[in-house]
Amino acid sequence: MGIRILVTGGTFDKEYDEIHGSLYFRKTHVKDMLKRARCRLSVRVSPLMLKDSLDMTEADRRAVVAACRNSREKRIVITHGTDTMEHTARMLGKAGLAKTIVLTGAMIPYKFGGSSDGLFNLGSALSFAQSLPPGVFVAMNGEVFAWDQVRKNRRLGRFERKP
Repeated sequence: MGIRILVTGGTFDKEYDEIHGSLYFRKTHVKDMLKRARCRLSVRVSPLMLKDSLDMTEADRRAVVAACRNSREKRIVITHGTDTMEHTARMLGKAGLAKTIVLTGAMIPYKFGGSSDGLFNLGSALSFAQSLPPGVFVAMNGEVFAWDQVRKNRRLGRFERKP
């Protein structure tokens, strides 16, 4: 069985509006990213929402948990905004699903080209989803963290293990 990719939005899928000088959502870029990376895995992409993670509600997080629970795949990657990724990971971890779930995101939008970390993070998350045991993890910039041992260090702009 393949891997399910659940899309929730975040910087990963944002685009830049040159007229208004703001970031916005139009569509997910995950399928384009998989094609560009020449991904040979059996994956199913399921857009759940396109939201900045700062705008995600508890109901949105419950919808992510439900989508994971209802997915027939046992290996799931979730694209998510980095600002509250650890909160969704915590809710998923507490749900105790018997699946391997890896959340990932980007600090710079994919549409920004070579400066984005999105393509690398997606590839890493797919690799971690294939190799890790059941549980919930956050994969960012080549590192992987258990759901209850991760935090975003906003001062340094990176994810790290909780002290």
